[in-house]
Amino acid sequence: MRTGGILKPATAAFHTLLAGLLVLSACKHEPPVAPEPPDDNGGGSGQPCDPNVVYFEQQVLPILISNCAVPGCHNLPTDDNNEIQITSYATLMNSGIVQDGDFWEALNEDDPDKVMPRPPQAPLSQQQLNTIWQWLQQGAQNTSCQEAGCDTLNVTYSGSIVPIIQQSCQGCHSGPTPQGGLNLTAWSVVNALANDGRLVQVVDHAPQAVPMPPTGPKLSECKIRQIELWVAAGAPNN
Repeated sequence: MRTGGILKPATAAFHTLLAGLLVLSACKHEPPVAPEPPDDNGGGSGQPCDPNVVYFEQQVLPILISNCAVPGCHNLPTDDNNEIQITSYATLMNSGIVQDGDFWEALNEDDPDKVMPRPPQAPLSQQQLNTIWQWLQQGAQNTSCQEAGCDTLNVTYSGSIVPIIQQSCQGCHSGPTPQGGLNLTAWSVVNALANDGRLVQVVDHAPQAVPMPPTGPKLSECKIRQIELWVAAGAPNN
């Protein structure tokens, strides 16, 4: 990510449209407002999740872990990545890329030599960009929340497992060169991993398995339980 200048202030009209797709497409290189001072206490993790708020721990960090902190990229600070590590709120903010606008600019670059994630890794989806943009506009805080009760009665592949994989796995395991040769956009691949026991082992960080995600926190207890229940049911394509 290249260095940038001071962030430009947003106008009142811009704020009214910040969640809209037109704003993102028209001003995709416009750096967001500067974040407030970091909140290192988790931003009130005991409060219920507000659907109008984007929470770093539940929504932004999984995107970063799956797409930026992949092995060989920003999982460790090295000379090859300008000493930038993106595995937690602290490492992201300590890098300075959010404050100076480089973070948002790199996610929206047109130059394949500068865009993040780097090709051949797939770029972030518009929905993921929208999520990050709203988090930045809300002050780029270290926020967390208490999610609603865990649904373990209606676990399905399409409704429960696919969203988990999309959020936490497909940054590494998709596209023309998926890591480990495993493209998790295909049910058949996920089903095979479920039936041979590897899926539960990796998400549960079993001692004999390579933990997934490989950096950052493991999946929530709710998500792991949903995966376990789906696997126990035979990993159906439902």
